[in-house]
Amino acid sequence: MLKVKVLNQEGKEVESVELPASIFDVEVKPTLIKEVVDILSGNRRRNLAHAKRRQDVRGGGIKPWRQKGTGRARHGSIRSPLWKGGGVTFGPTKDRNFKSKVNSKVKKAALKMVLTNKLASDHFILIDKLELKDSKTKELQTILDTVIGKRAKAVVVLSRKSEKLVMAANNLSGIATAPATSLNILELLKYPYLVVTTKAIDKIIKTYQ
Repeated sequence: MLKVKVLNQEGKEVESVELPASIFDVEVKPTLIKEVVDILSGNRRRNLAHAKRRQDVRGGGIKPWRQKGTGRARHGSIRSPLWKGGGVTFGPTKDRNFKSKVNSKVKKAALKMVLTNKLASDHFILIDKLELKDSKTKELQTILDTVIGKRAKAVVVLSRKSEKLVMAANNLSGIATAPATSLNILELLKYPYLVVTTKAIDKIIKTYQ
């Protein structure tokens, strides 16, 4: 078990809790993390590039000139890739599929490695509660500036969805919210800090242990 201090909204230590080593002190394998990140990034990828092939180009239904007697090279259609405005050979098409599945055990193992890294680098912040009196963005910014540093980027992990916190976080650049039961590796790697409430940490342990 690992002992981690718990801060209040003023940044003062109020208690300490023990976290399981099976989640927060595992062997980190960068190659496995990269493998999972590549798959998840590929699943998010949108296939936008599309080039028209010979059969997709409009026009060119007739032979541009007769086969012999003109002194010019033989051509059957202006849609040929040899022509300007013709089709593209081996160009990108929208029917490509970048999606692939990732093993759930591998995905969970990679997530534990990321959490281990956050804790080892002191970028894992436990807070006793996260409550806004007036549900103002400025209030949330003040709390986060106190516990993680001014204008630091972070993912705030919540035990349950809070409209006040989500709306306030959406107005802050570099701050995202995430439910404790479905953490996203890509988000955790994108933001340097991880701010977790004590209620959320209980859910993380139950979900990923």
